[in-house]
Amino acid sequence: MNIVLGVVVGVVVVVILLLVFFEYRIRQPDFLVLSESNGRIGFRKCLVYPRHFSLALQRTTCPIQLTVEATAAGNLGVRVKLVGSVAPSLEHIQSLIRVGGWNRDAVVRATDEVQVLLQGLVKEYTERSGINALSSANILNFLNEHSAVVNERFGVELISLAIQSLDPTDPEIADALRQQEQARLLEQTEHLNQQARVAAARAKTQADQEIAEMEHSLDLKKAELKQLLLEKESALTQQSLSDELARNRMRLAFEIEELEVLKSSPELLMLTPQAARLAEASQNLKNARTVISLTPQEAMRGSELLNLFQDLLQKALEAKKAGS
Repeated sequence: MNIVLGVVVGVVVVVILLLVFFEYRIRQPDFLVLSESNGRIGFRKCLVYPRHFSLALQRTTCPIQLTVEATAAGNLGVRVKLVGSVAPSLEHIQSLIRVGGWNRDAVVRATDEVQVLLQGLVKEYTERSGINALSSANILNFLNEHSAVVNERFGVELISLAIQSLDPTDPEIADALRQQEQARLLEQTEHLNQQARVAAARAKTQADQEIAEMEHSLDLKKAELKQLLLEKESALTQQSLSDELARNRMRLAFEIEELEVLKSSPELLMLTPQAARLAEASQNLKNARTVISLTPQEAMRGSELLNLFQDLLQKALEAKKAGS
């Protein structure tokens, strides 16, 4: 009995282990494990999960390659090639399951729906735009503006999106557009060249004006320095004249004092240099006239000194006659 019970228990344990091994899986880091509860989709964060009650979605991106045959205004055909990639959106995983179903290929199915939406958006944009106004940047901006719609509606987010090519389907229109673009580029280049010439001429004129202003400023500074030099020279000349005038006034005052002394004591005239020269001349030439040379400083004494000298000689002669 115990042996039978042990065998049964062993079989049950083996069955349980087989069930666990068959049912449960270990969650890989690059997978999202989803579960459903009360109609809501949630995430399993445990390392081990039951595979029949969960959905494992790989978090890698799914590529987009789309060629759209659209028409521009005037029913002119254009061909737009889009490339990009999408990945599951964690915030809108409910929408992803609703579009792609409870399936490991849910992201691929949602990507197909995204391509359909992108195709409709491209056609919508091209149909209301002229073929000359179409550009890859404008179309891409228009699609990026609707990226939130893709996220909310399909549960995937646009990881990257680019316009691979944008060409008219008619070769003649394509050639005409190329010629127009070439002409526009040539015109723009010529316009830029003319602007460069104008800018160079304006820069030269401004430089000449600045140089003229600098030269004028230099001339003014030179004139100011010359004026200061003249003022200093004038001040020095004025100071020299003032000093000379002061010396002359001192000399004149001295001579006036000397004259006053000679007036009060006429006999002192004999001690003057003029009298000494006169006496010396009279000794050498007894019958000659004596010429007395006066320096400019001595001549400044004037006729008053001469009159005093004459009075002194007259008194000396009168005294001699009276003695004889």
